Amino acid sequence: MKTNKEYSNGEVTIIWQPDLCIHCGYCAKGQPEVFKPKEKPWINPNGAASEAMVNQVKQCPSGALSFRYNQKKVDE
Repeated sequence: MKTNKEYSNGEVTIIWQPDLCIHCGYCAKGQPEVFKPKEKPWINPNGAASEAMVNQVKQCPSGALSFRYNQKKVDE
């Protein structure tokens, strides 16, 4: 069974698929304030602006990191 981990700052959610991760370290080298492999949890979704994190996630060569924008609730 594949387990995905999700980390959210309220605006964007980073999704990590450990089974796909090749541990190349692009994420940690590019944004060490967000991606901290030696800590638990290893992703700090409040470590950088949402767009900066999204741009870093897009550089993941294995596809282990992805993201989604969270929908804001609209008051009716």
